[in-house]
Amino acid sequence: MKTVSLADWRRRIAELYTDIRRANDPKTGWLLWRDTRNALFCKHEQSPINKDRRANYGAIPLFGYDPEMRFEVDLEPPGNEEMLAGEIGNDGHISFRPAARTRGLASKLGRELTIYWIEGYGGGTFLPFTDATSGSETYGGGRYLLDSIKSADLGQTPDGKLILDFNFAYHPSCYHSPDWVCPLAPPENRLPEPVRAGERMG
Repeated sequence: MKTVSLADWRRRIAELYTDIRRANDPKTGWLLWRDTRNALFCKHEQSPINKDRRANYGAIPLFGYDPEMRFEVDLEPPGNEEMLAGEIGNDGHISFRPAARTRGLASKLGRELTIYWIEGYGGGTFLPFTDATSGSETYGGGRYLLDSIKSADLGQTPDGKLILDFNFAYHPSCYHSPDWVCPLAPPENRLPEPVRAGERMG
C-alpha cells in the first residue's frame, strides 16, 4: 500500500537524522546520510527516482564533504512576517511564514537566510535556498537544508545555536521527477556565493 510505504519512508528518514545527530563527528554523520539515502533512492517504493531508472541509478551526485560548510548560527526575528503561498500538490496547499533570520552566514556566504514556519497541522521549520551554483551545478529551483516536517533537522548546539550544515543540502523531489510538486526558494533566500556542498546535478 502506498500509504504504508510512505510511512515507512518517513520513519527511515526520521531514524536517519536521529542517528546523524548522535554521530561522533559531522563527517561520519554525512557518510551515513549519503549511504542511507543512496539505498533508499535505489530500492524504496517511495523513491523520487522513477521505477524504470532505479536499478541503474547508482548514487545521488554529491559535492565532496567540506567542513567549512558547517555553521552554528544564532537566530533573530525575521523582520518580515508576510505569508508566502507555495504550490498545490499531492500534499495539498502549502503556505509558510518567515519565522527567523540567521546570524552567522553572511561573512562566508554573502548574506543571511530566512527560516520559515510551514502553516498547517503540526507545522514545521523549513529552509530552502538558492546560491551561485543554482541552474548550472545545482537545480535552478534551489535546494533544501531544513524541513522538520520530514525530519531533515540537524538540531542545535548545547548553547542553543542552530546547526546548518550545507553538506546535507538536498534537491526537492520535483528535481528528480515531474510527479512531485515542491515549494521553491523565495528570492530573499538567494546566496550570492557558490555553495559547493550537498547534492549537485549529475
